[in-house]
Amino acid sequence: MSVKPHVLTERGIFRYEQVTYPMEERGLQFGDGVYEVVRLYSGAYVWLQEHLDRLYRSAAAIRLSVPFAPEELSERLEQLRRMNDVREDAILYLQVTRGSFPRSHTFPTENRPNLYAYIQPMARKTDEIAHGVHATLTKDVRWEYCYIKSLNLLPNVLAKQEAAERGAFEAILHRDGIVTEGSSSNIFLVKDETVYTHPATERILNGIVRTRVKQFCGELGIPFIEEAFSVHDLARADELFLTSTTSAITPIVQVDDITIGDGRPGAVTKSLQAAYQKATQPAASNA
Repeated sequence: MSVKPHVLTERGIFRYEQVTYPMEERGLQFGDGVYEVVRLYSGAYVWLQEHLDRLYRSAAAIRLSVPFAPEELSERLEQLRRMNDVREDAILYLQVTRGSFPRSHTFPTENRPNLYAYIQPMARKTDEIAHGVHATLTKDVRWEYCYIKSLNLLPNVLAKQEAAERGAFEAILHRDGIVTEGSSSNIFLVKDETVYTHPATERILNGIVRTRVKQFCGELGIPFIEEAFSVHDLARADELFLTSTTSAITPIVQVDDITIGDGRPGAVTKSLQAAYQKATQPAASNA
């Protein structure tokens, strides 16, 4: 599969090089839009419906109309997958903005949202998932409505860049010493074989993989507690891991100069990784 050969827009499916938007696009000028990233394994969508449900919730939260009804959008995304002949591991990027209008802070009087979606190859992060990653602590300076998957990602970008410059894979964000989530992930702490994570409030994005980890814990008999923990709790953690669409379930083995547990992926994390692997087999993801 070539990278992004066909793109879905509100007007239909076109070749990638045919798709352009004018300068006065509200997503570009105001971040006035929402988005989703969906995993494909071996060419099959993983939990597409859950991602679309969240897309429509995010759109409703900012009073944005999605150009297609949910069922039609799902069908069009499947058509896009077939047209691109996707057979490998990849991601779908899907974005909806309020449209292209002369620049004004207030909403336009017309309802003409823009939508585009494309698929590009993305291999699994096998080394990170198997051996674990390093993270760094960063102050959470984002806005109050992190539950909306909006285009306003500059604080996340700055945090991720800071982590990269410090040789880390992810930035763990905290407000007044309380861990919220990562710059592009949810964060989980394991202590005494119990999984802890920040409650799904407005302060975090309730990740699709996050909700599956909660389900896996129930199926495996692992206590799952939605309770905030502090940066000081990290030093006492037995295990730490992150989840996201692109990173699946990835162990965190070090945070700044703190070694987590014995510095290797732990048993609870490994059992959840196995559950994730089973649930995301192509046959299972199409169920």
